[in-house]
Amino acid sequence: MGKALAEAYAVARETFEEIDEALSQKLSRLMWEGPESDLVLTENAQPAIMAASLAVVRVLEQEGGLDVAKHARLVAGHSLGEYSALAAAGAFTLADAARLLKIRGQAMQAAVPVGLGAMSALLGAEIEMAEEAAREAVAAAGPDEKNPVCVVANDNAPGQVVISGTAAAVARAGEIAKAKGAKRAMALAVSAPFHCPLMQPAAERMAEALAQVTIRPPAAPVLANVTAAEACEPATIRRLLVEQVTGRVRWRESVLALRRLGVTTTVEFGGGKVLTGMVKRIDKELQTCTLDSPADIEAFAKTL
Repeated sequence: MGKALAEAYAVARETFEEIDEALSQKLSRLMWEGPESDLVLTENAQPAIMAASLAVVRVLEQEGGLDVAKHARLVAGHSLGEYSALAAAGAFTLADAARLLKIRGQAMQAAVPVGLGAMSALLGAEIEMAEEAAREAVAAAGPDEKNPVCVVANDNAPGQVVISGTAAAVARAGEIAKAKGAKRAMALAVSAPFHCPLMQPAAERMAEALAQVTIRPPAAPVLANVTAAEACEPATIRRLLVEQVTGRVRWRESVLALRRLGVTTTVEFGGGKVLTGMVKRIDKELQTCTLDSPADIEAFAKTL
């Protein structure tokens, strides 16, 4: 993650060093050398993904003259990516974004005992079907099942909805969804049930952490996960980031809003092509671009 950029550009190396210093941790070494078992821990994975994205942004700013205020109508990110988007737009410092994501990862991991929660991707399910399956799964809980929870966590794209909650309820919802016509219910290898009410302790921890950080008006509005609408006022951004911990990631709705808001092209900074793939499934008329390698960046810089 990000190694080729660090080798090619001094500003990318400086970005990783700044994040290492903010965390008092050699996160960059973990990103480049592993072990992968440590890197995938959510407290490391969240700041690492942000680091890879912001390294691309910093390189483009220096090498290509990227100016978010001038070149971007909006910024957006999926779940933790919303912090990356806000850092790219100058709402957070890089150091604050890294520290917040470290806390977020730790808080989300600690919120629910291992094994109690689960997440599952319902493939071939539309949002209404997933919502019905989640409701029915909770209603069908047996007397031994205390406080069952199952909600839609990520509305990612047509035919790809993720549910989250207590393990038994999520498993039951998957079976109900398949009976309703979903192609598959695929259990996700996650360490906790993200974006559901079980994350309330993590939301409270993030409210405390965000209260101690300066948030500036972003250079371009952020398209917030929990509302699929623009936000640019610091107090609103702070509130929505807290709500995001337990709330639904409305990615499909966010992408559907883009052209109405004047966006014709999406650019994915770092992290591969996952979001771009979703964008193509949601709105085939949007132009897309993914930036990961030095070659990608050099080609894109010529278009600015």
